[in-house]
Amino acid sequence: QIQLVESGGGLVQAGGSLKLSCTASGATFGSVGSAWFRQAPGKDREFVAGITWQGSSTDYSSSVWGRFTISRDNAKNTVDLQMLNLKPEDTAVYYCAADGRAYRAVVMREGYKYWGQGTQVTVSS
Repeated sequence: QIQLVESGGGLVQAGGSLKLSCTASGATFGSVGSAWFRQAPGKDREFVAGITWQGSSTDYSSSVWGRFTISRDNAKNTVDLQMLNLKPEDTAVYYCAADGRAYRAVVMREGYKYWGQGTQVTVSS
């Protein structure tokens, strides 16, 4: 079992930056892939970025490519999302997710088993 807690959300002006952190509890976190998703009001939840269990592979949605960076520290049980050049359309609740299957070699864009409660990111124009 893995529990996830997000932090670092807030209000920022367009062009600004934020860093989200996800802290996990559970001995198996270091062996599973992780990802960030987001859900804007009235829209479906969407994949933002993902990282494999070792951190060797990452994947990003086209809407955040070049602006967001996902990273992880398995010694600290954390996964971070550095967000630069934020846009009003990045406004959403951001969720951290973890895979239910260990040692997967590729980043998944769906099918995550564990989820955090979310943190709000609001970008003003």
